[in-house]
Amino acid sequence: MAKDELKTGYKLIGTRPNRPDGLDKVTGRARYGADFSLPGMLWAAVVRSPHAHARIVKIDASKALALDGVKAVVTRADLPTGLTGEELNLQDNTLAGEKALYDGHAVAAVAATSALLAQDAARLIEVTYEVLPHVTDVDAAMAPGAPVIREGVADYSVPDGMNGNVARYMEFGHGDVEAGFAAADIVREQTYRTEATHQGYIEPHAAVAQMGEDGRGEMWVCTQGHWYIRRMCAAVLGIEAANLRVTPSEIGGGFGGKTTIFMEPLPLALSKKAGGRPVKLVMSRSEVLRATGPTASASMDVKLGMKKDGTITAGQVFFRMQGGAFVGMSPIGEALPCAFACYDIPALKHEAVEVIANRPKAAAYRAPGSPMAAFAVESLVDEMCRELKLDPIAVRLKNGAKNGSKSSYGPVYNVIGLAETLEAAKAHPNYAIPLGPNQGRGVASGFWFNHGGETSVTLAVGEDGTATVMIGTPDIGGSRASIGLMVAETLGIPYENVRVNVVETGALGVNEPTHGSRATFASGKAAVEAARQAIAEMCRRAAADWGIDAEAVEWKDGAAHPAGPNAGKHPPMSIGEIGAKMGGSGGPISGHHEVTAEGVGASFGTHVVDVEVDPETGRSTVIRYLVVQDAGTAIHPAYVEGQYQGGAAQGIGWALNEEYVYGADGRLQNPIFLDYRIPVASDLPMIDTVIVEVPNPGHPYGVRGVGETGITPPLPAIASAIAGATGARIRSLPCTPPKVLAAIKANKAAAG
Repeated sequence: MAKDELKTGYKLIGTRPNRPDGLDKVTGRARYGADFSLPGMLWAAVVRSPHAHARIVKIDASKALALDGVKAVVTRADLPTGLTGEELNLQDNTLAGEKALYDGHAVAAVAATSALLAQDAARLIEVTYEVLPHVTDVDAAMAPGAPVIREGVADYSVPDGMNGNVARYMEFGHGDVEAGFAAADIVREQTYRTEATHQGYIEPHAAVAQMGEDGRGEMWVCTQGHWYIRRMCAAVLGIEAANLRVTPSEIGGGFGGKTTIFMEPLPLALSKKAGGRPVKLVMSRSEVLRATGPTASASMDVKLGMKKDGTITAGQVFFRMQGGAFVGMSPIGEALPCAFACYDIPALKHEAVEVIANRPKAAAYRAPGSPMAAFAVESLVDEMCRELKLDPIAVRLKNGAKNGSKSSYGPVYNVIGLAETLEAAKAHPNYAIPLGPNQGRGVASGFWFNHGGETSVTLAVGEDGTATVMIGTPDIGGSRASIGLMVAETLGIPYENVRVNVVETGALGVNEPTHGSRATFASGKAAVEAARQAIAEMCRRAAADWGIDAEAVEWKDGAAHPAGPNAGKHPPMSIGEIGAKMGGSGGPISGHHEVTAEGVGASFGTHVVDVEVDPETGRSTVIRYLVVQDAGTAIHPAYVEGQYQGGAAQGIGWALNEEYVYGADGRLQNPIFLDYRIPVASDLPMIDTVIVEVPNPGHPYGVRGVGETGITPPLPAIASAIAGATGARIRSLPCTPPKVLAAIKANKAAAG
């Protein structure tokens, strides 16, 4: 059901008030990470390895330290020893130890009285390297004879005989796969590849940090999760987390890439060594692309069995994914469950390996693992639909997961909206527009789990009847507005009377980062509960004032009312009236809720894209794009539409242009936006959206996260549209003009 057709009865939820951060951002008043400064502040610069793999023989910082104004240099020798597991991974990535493991790996850092001086000093730090063999491709890293990057990384799961770069192996499934293939009319198997891509956030990583002589520190940083930053920095530096206070700035994009640390411990370490002076470190664009966390590259085998009527009888996948030079960073644990999540198939087998390579430590990127898995599975579904001349939406409806279906990864789906997105896509005018010459249409569905996680929220009622909500999830997609709407709806007061603030780590209990599409769901759920607690207290205060039992008071329209004639004839007492006299009625009124939020609703979407291909150049132009996705309940529809459009835009970039390009020397060849081609406005059509609402019963207002799923269908949908336009199937992203042109020529040659 489309948003405009749904009648909720809500007064505020579903409306489109002005965004609370809008004025600050358009006037320049909003403060981002690089906008923070402190008196006496030093500037930092980082020395980075020019080699993909090299042993660090010696670091000589004497020339840098001899410069007037240089206050500190840190290397790995300045960090504590004895870390293990993920804490060691974090430390190894912050500053290289024995070896530099990728092009751009941090080797040393320097603090000086100006940014230019720090950069000059960094160039004077002499590092002696012993260059070692490297490998950057995921399949090459698994091949016999490939250089082993880090000995002993394989855990218990890895089968005997695999290359030493294989760190993890996963396998699960259900049903008799071989019998399923035997029952099919056609069985097809293909290999698909995706290259690593970066989140492409506009704001580079930035932090200001100060570490005092008493061992206590403070940080101001752009991040999606400041409690995670606190924990990780404390671990890397060997300090107690309670001794570090972290304040988040406004964030100029994250998309999963700012959920972890890359350079954040360095200004703390430099500050400590510089006698407690604050230190500021801002990454350049080149540093961001070389040394922060892109998504993984992947090589994927898919096999499907299908009857002539479109019934899918069995499926299996084998995914190979690299997460950089560090164990546990590839998204195989997410990619495998997402692969067949949109389908109800009787027999499935999933296998995957995580492979390490001489690349930067991977990070999340909007539904990590799901876009790659969808590209492989949805592309093969489309290939088989075209071979059997079947409608791609009809096939997905026939085989699609429904309420009560057992998911491919185990749990039974409760209330989901996949079928509704497929039906809405089929009914949309875009699906019926006739195609012209050299044009093709692609369809794909996508999935994300969504996430709850540790959440803490406090709400305080003001003396003027307003409400202030303190949350710990940075706003990266409109969560302040959405939480404000839910609180206002619950309290029965105007949206303008609710202020939502993202607070520092000392103000609340632990909050997980804003990731996995959890902020509006989890912080919103906690905020609603905190508002209900405040309502209960305000009803108690009103009852005391009226001399009746609290159970005889009800809350509606922003005021306490007697609950029926037996409670007496008392005029309603508004939140403003209660707040005005709370000092004499028992003190401040607040609500607080801490929870590991459960009840997330799975997210599904379907995209339809039309592409026109220039047969002379191979250039593909997206001429129409439709996103249909289930939002559960669209709290603030404008933000929901923005999330849908943003995911599609990033997916278009991934499908057509974006990729990490490494030279034979293992160095990144395109570390700036001039060469790393993210989409700009002229690359995109107007992206049409349809908001489907199948309320999630696990949330008081039916919320499902909406930020992840939108990036998943574009990859296969665009590849399928290009196949429709040209007759040539691209199975390795991105679909660049030279690659498409070569495929067109090869297709013509094969046809005779």
